[in-house]
Amino acid sequence: MRRVLLVMCLACVVDPRAASAQSLTAEAAVTGGYSTDDLAAVAAQLRAFGETNGAWRFFGELSWAGRSRDNVESDAFGAAYPYGRRLDVIEAYGEGLFRPGGAIVDVRGGRFRPPFGISSGSDHAYWGFLRAPAIRYAEFLVVSNTFLEHGIDVLAGVPKLTVEAAVGAPADVGDHRRRGGADALVRVQGYAGRFIVGVSHMRTSPVEPAEIAPGRAMFTGIDARWMSGGVQLRGEWVDGRPFDGATSTGWYADVIVHRTEMGPVTAIARIERLDHEALTEAGDEDLSRGTLGARVRVSERLSVTINVLHLSGDPRYRPNALDVAFTWSVRSR
Repeated sequence: MRRVLLVMCLACVVDPRAASAQSLTAEAAVTGGYSTDDLAAVAAQLRAFGETNGAWRFFGELSWAGRSRDNVESDAFGAAYPYGRRLDVIEAYGEGLFRPGGAIVDVRGGRFRPPFGISSGSDHAYWGFLRAPAIRYAEFLVVSNTFLEHGIDVLAGVPKLTVEAAVGAPADVGDHRRRGGADALVRVQGYAGRFIVGVSHMRTSPVEPAEIAPGRAMFTGIDARWMSGGVQLRGEWVDGRPFDGATSTGWYADVIVHRTEMGPVTAIARIERLDHEALTEAGDEDLSRGTLGARVRVSERLSVTINVLHLSGDPRYRPNALDVAFTWSVRSR
């Protein structure tokens, strides 16, 4: 029933009769790709968003994606969306922005990505990285880009400092989903010159069944971004426990470069590391990975993305890989 209600809410968002008294923007993107991990993938996303005549805004997103082989150990093309060969409601929420005095108060309710670290879909899906950082991939028992919340999120503060809190229940998509229960998240973010720095904390349910993952999951993260002259540096550090008796600690750092003289090319690079200690020594992991790549806008609607990766520390995954993807997108207002 919950999923039916979400689909109905999203249908209202894109209903022309409902849009007559409000702004409406629709976006569609289709991606096809191949990885030397011996798999191909195809995906499509549809988004609709806008605002009413008052202070309220709305956002809805649908996604469908599939891979040629489900039995391959690979996180290729999993930057922000699952590949379960099913139609998923990714986000569907209403949001109100208010300005009492010199402060900012933003209230969001519905289905949304948990506000932990650098968390929006656009942060991971559209800069040129075709895989999520290891610390944001649920297979490694950490915070995942396919985690979603059903709940309420409130952000308050002044322009250079905000505090955000969310309560809800897991509404994840993909193969790795948290158990049911209540979630609580808090995030503090500050701005200073060209820097954005945030600290996040999450208390939630583990991904694994209770028989092998007892207790609760808790994570704390620090994230930072710096931007100047077409260069963006960003990264996250996460430490916590995926369940009682286990720990996960890791980080990644990205460089994203798009300067005028580069024309349609955006260059990207990433280094990352993850250390996971399980209940038994056999479950321990010590993973490191480097990524180099580029995103090239061939035309207004077509872009191509290329990533070259080297990984060490996890025998389940191939040490070297080449990922290539083509994306066609369109926007209508």
